[in-house]
Amino acid sequence: MLNRRTIRIKIMQSLFAFNQCKEANHTLALDLIEERLRPDLNSMEVQDKELLRSQKKTALQLFEKRYKGKEESTSEDIKVEKAVTDAFDLFNNQVKKDRTFLAKNIILEIEKLTGLYHSVLQLLVEFAALADAEKKVNHSNFVNHPVIKAIAASEELNASQLKAGSDWQKSRGLVRGWFKDIIKEDSLYQEFIAAKNPDEESQKGLVKHIVRKLILGSGSINDFFEDQDIRWAEDRDIVKSLADKTLKSFEDNKVTIQKLSLDWEDDKDFINKLFKNTIELDDEYKQLIAKNTKNWEVDRLPLTDRAILEMALTEMIHFPNIPVKVTINEYIELSKEYSTPKSRQFVNGILDVMSKTMKESGAIRKSGRGLIDNK
Repeated sequence: MLNRRTIRIKIMQSLFAFNQCKEANHTLALDLIEERLRPDLNSMEVQDKELLRSQKKTALQLFEKRYKGKEESTSEDIKVEKAVTDAFDLFNNQVKKDRTFLAKNIILEIEKLTGLYHSVLQLLVEFAALADAEKKVNHSNFVNHPVIKAIAASEELNASQLKAGSDWQKSRGLVRGWFKDIIKEDSLYQEFIAAKNPDEESQKGLVKHIVRKLILGSGSINDFFEDQDIRWAEDRDIVKSLADKTLKSFEDNKVTIQKLSLDWEDDKDFINKLFKNTIELDDEYKQLIAKNTKNWEVDRLPLTDRAILEMALTEMIHFPNIPVKVTINEYIELSKEYSTPKSRQFVNGILDVMSKTMKESGAIRKSGRGLIDNK
């Protein structure tokens, strides 16, 4: 099941990517200035190299001032002004494109989890079909497995697979190889198909074993999913949880196909709001971060720490129903898992000090059941 920590991780990863893109776009803009103000080797006219060097230096300085928002600097030199303006337009347009793409991609990445979860369930059905087609060995215990039959009969799963086009037909050779080399060779599977009338506990144990150990464990099937999903290291646990709940739900020859989110519209609103407002975080709060990080400029912080701190401040400001303590604890946990060994203590200390400062200034206003409304 999708939870807010997983969502925060997805947003943090996208903010990290956004800041990397921003740095790359900054470099592209500087390259454009360099290109515009270098000697033209194909020109028949004499090139004033000293003048070009001076223009380039001036243009780069003007661009940096605009980039840092210190002043809307201009130049009387038309060539310099043109180079700076074009470079800044290039930078802004690319940043806008990256922001739009990444905002949409967070949603798409999460929605993709449903397809991966369904694919894991469908793989059990594919293995049973291959077992049924093999006549040399009696696989009837597996072919007639009630849980797998219930999955195969699920109208919801079949409709979803049909809509998404995410069946295993295109990877038939791979699936056949997995069945031959992994499923058939597994000792627990061999014991199960050799048993006379396996009981319900054995039946549940087998499908759980296949999903957890053979499909989502360390092996070639797991590697296949990893190739399909760049975030598989985090996503696997979600898929595994959804699959486990499906297997446990078996009753009256039916299984319940799990929902990724209890309220996906609310989760999408949280994602869009937190991503957007973190990117648009006011300079005064970035200065507050700098003030409490020994006067480091925010741009000089490690990208992960920077994303964590800015997300936490944004959440404190823009989500009045989330207690400050919950926000701080959540981002401490993110820093433990995704940043440097010292980041936990660093993030904890910074957020604690800044939250107190922002409460005193009225920037943080919490209201709701169990929260203080500091109007």
